[in-house]
Amino acid sequence: MPQFVATDLELRGLNLPAEMLKGFAIPDVEKLRDEADRAHCPVLLLTEETPIDFVTRPGPTWVAALDRLRRLGTAASRLGCPAIAVKIQAPDTDEAFEATALGVKIALKELDKFELNLLISPTVGLTFDPTRLTDLIKKIGGFRIGSYPSFAHAHATGDIEKTLRKLAPYAPSIAASVRGFDKDGAHDGFSLETCVSSIRSVGYGNTLALEFIGREQVEKKKSAKKAVEVDIVAELETARRQLSTLTAEPEAAVVFDDEED
Repeated sequence: MPQFVATDLELRGLNLPAEMLKGFAIPDVEKLRDEADRAHCPVLLLTEETPIDFVTRPGPTWVAALDRLRRLGTAASRLGCPAIAVKIQAPDTDEAFEATALGVKIALKELDKFELNLLISPTVGLTFDPTRLTDLIKKIGGFRIGSYPSFAHAHATGDIEKTLRKLAPYAPSIAASVRGFDKDGAHDGFSLETCVSSIRSVGYGNTLALEFIGREQVEKKKSAKKAVEVDIVAELETARRQLSTLTAEPEAAVVFDDEED
């Protein structure tokens, strides 16, 4: 995979969903790291899609959460990856806010030995609102906590510009979500130019990670066959060209997030 990303997609790094490592033993993870090194396409971020409960402590739920984080930390460390991104399972209440902040602080101590950054991906509940998420990051504190925003989430909030301007300063990486393009090269659903101009307006110059999510199915009549016919590589190539142009001055690195919803 790293060679494909580097050669066919012409990208300089890889964001890897933890789900893709299912069934991998430590030697398998190290082999992937070596392949990435040879391809000059390092794994920059390990992402966990299943939300983690930092609120329910103590008990089996908390034990399972810490165990999952340790496993993610071990995998990221073996991959030579500097950060992991997780989603938080919590309602948007003041009680959950305080409990989550404390839970993440405890988790960060567990991750200290791996020397990893922990990034929070916004999702439904406590972290959906960008102001709420930045308040949580500030409450947790420290230099190893940050955000992992996405263009798709920013669009879902109803205010792309405000959301990205709010979260970008806390983000070492942003998921440049790609739905697809029409024959004229216009992106489906929202403007990539708006997204890029929003993050550049606050001085963002870190990594953009291509994340193919596919078109929104407005009609349930759309057949599975039609969905399969989408040329994902072509869509990503179009996105890479457009984002490379939009981020030319100053340049933001574009990497690949191998995740499809």
